[in-house]
Amino acid sequence: MSESQSRKAAAVKLVDVYKTFRGGRDEVLKGVSLEFPVGKLTYILGSSGAGKSVLLKHILGLLRPDSGHVWVAGKDMSVLKGTALSEHRLVFGMLFQNAALFDDMTVYENVAFPLREHTKMKEEEIEQAVKKSLAILGMTEGFDKYPNELSGGMRKRVGLARAIIREPSILLYDEPTTGLDPVTRTTVDELIETLKRELQLTSIVISHDIPSALLLADYIAFLHQGKIVFWGNPKEFRHADHEAIQSFLRAEQRTVQALTS
Repeated sequence: MSESQSRKAAAVKLVDVYKTFRGGRDEVLKGVSLEFPVGKLTYILGSSGAGKSVLLKHILGLLRPDSGHVWVAGKDMSVLKGTALSEHRLVFGMLFQNAALFDDMTVYENVAFPLREHTKMKEEEIEQAVKKSLAILGMTEGFDKYPNELSGGMRKRVGLARAIIREPSILLYDEPTTGLDPVTRTTVDELIETLKRELQLTSIVISHDIPSALLLADYIAFLHQGKIVFWGNPKEFRHADHEAIQSFLRAEQRTVQALTS
């Protein structure tokens, strides 16, 4: 397969990406090469400080690599600038860690916001799109409520509805279950599964959450010391012959045992 064909086969492709900070003294990404297949759900796992958030910012074009390339939907994010970069970012939908809802807007207004900002749709068209997005995520009422009136799980639903309202081709999740109670975490997992099944988007999840990754992912990438040391399916991840991965899995097992003992 040619380089051009490879870029088209992958929704997102990183090629030998390096990134340092503090004048080169802090090496974060050390030659990351990684592909995210079209229509698949990929989890990026790794310990705190491994560089997961930095990698995500490169995909979004918020950071530029010191060297290497970041291809998104066939375009190199590392060279796009200004209006071209802003317009190409519209291929993304994103769920932030805390859902990042506007506190002074209702559920309806929060979800409608991207359409009002980036399109010239008529109000009746916006209303149809908002109701459709919320319905996919199991919300058919409560559109006039404000974020402080919602549970954690409901806020995630609204955040996801807003993320998919413009029908993006790539959906990004930034630590979607961090800090949540077990019930809400299960709810978020179900929402991710729903979107995977209903919309078949290319989905990328930055996470520490091993159980969710093993349950939901088509593929798992493990970032360790600035490099991708594993890429494969959940079954292969469980049996990966890498000490950092096995330490990660053992730590999770100890946590589960402590909670169930």
